[in-house]
Amino acid sequence: MNMTGPLRRVLVRPPGTDFSRWREYGWRAEPDVKGIAAEHEAFCEQLAAVGAEVVLTKSAADGNPDAIYVYDPALVADGSAILLRPGKDGRRGEPAALAADFEAAGIPIVAELRDPALAEGGDTMWLDEKTLVVGLGYRTNEAGSAQLAAALPRVDVITVDLPHHHGPGEVMHLLSLVSPLDRDLAVVYPPLMPVRLVELLQARGIGFVEVPDEEFGSMGCNVLALAPRVALALDGNPETRRRMEQAGVDVRVFQGEELSRKGDGGPTCLTRPLLRG
Repeated sequence: MNMTGPLRRVLVRPPGTDFSRWREYGWRAEPDVKGIAAEHEAFCEQLAAVGAEVVLTKSAADGNPDAIYVYDPALVADGSAILLRPGKDGRRGEPAALAADFEAAGIPIVAELRDPALAEGGDTMWLDEKTLVVGLGYRTNEAGSAQLAAALPRVDVITVDLPHHHGPGEVMHLLSLVSPLDRDLAVVYPPLMPVRLVELLQARGIGFVEVPDEEFGSMGCNVLALAPRVALALDGNPETRRRMEQAGVDVRVFQGEELSRKGDGGPTCLTRPLLRG
């Protein structure tokens, strides 16, 4: 699996209508039901516009607003899925729910993480088809990375320690700090990046598009590669966009006031790529 090849097939979860538990899940505000549905529909249209088959989940989310961020409950590699075990208590039921969606999509489940393992998709990043970087922090632990390594015997699983930043109550995933744009380019926020990660990317010859301080909190780093140097980003980070375009990236943007900003989940969070070309 890679993270920048042309997106061919992608799993997404349409937003529900019950957001009564938004405070419990740490959302910044209650989303507008019509607004979030309209934004998600437009988001899916942009995925389809590049030729991707958009697969909609049908499993129940049980009033969990975070379930819309389908990147976190599972890892997909070589056309099969590994069910993860989220570090956020309220998300523990999501992997089992997604199992039915994977089955319907023809994606076999080859492994499932077990206690004491914790791992969320946002803490995983494929450098290439045989190298997976795992961020260790408040959502993913060493037991989680060890079980991933056991489930992926032909993959080199490399761990890096994530910063404390604002603590366990606020999301700080590996992909909060870096998003691949091509095999040799990534958008990054260096001030919080682990030294080991910086050195690893530099050793691979991966160039950096740096997110300015003022756009880190608005998810400037959370960018989805639709194809090599073609990116989908949340609207509202003009300097990051300018820097990506200056590096030769075709940047598409989507409106996500309800969909992304209220729940702190960008385009990568909203998708679980199933196949890339």
